[in-house]
Amino acid sequence: MSYALWAVQGLLALLFLWAGGIKLILPLEQLTGPIPLPGWLVRFIGVAEVLGALGLILPGLLGIRPGLTPLAAVGLVVIMIGATAITLAGGDVGAALISLVVGLLAAVVAYGRWRLVPSGPSAALRQGRHVPPSAVPPNPSSGTCNT
Repeated sequence: MSYALWAVQGLLALLFLWAGGIKLILPLEQLTGPIPLPGWLVRFIGVAEVLGALGLILPGLLGIRPGLTPLAAVGLVVIMIGATAITLAGGDVGAALISLVVGLLAAVVAYGRWRLVPSGPSAALRQGRHVPPSAVPPNPSSGTCNT
């Protein structure tokens, strides 16, 4: 299941890097959709898509804050809900279905990384696997002072 999640995460990351990059690079006049959106909103969505794409891959790849991956996926689900609604309001059912499928794939990643195959030391502890003490972050409420 982990390999399948990584494959979906990689494909979604490529898709959102491309879509977000387009929204950031192209002139606003060329970014027309079924319903006109303010330019600042289009740019904001582009930034959110690029950051979401990075959030799908980098935490798990680098092993730093892997709990951010499901949060990035949830953020992309929210973006795709909006994209589906706007596209349906514009009357393009085919494009709305594509947005819906992409949103569902992001939801699968969010659920998979949150519950099915979480990554990182805390996930290993939840699954009963041994984790070396150096991999577990210190607990600030433990009463010990590291200074």
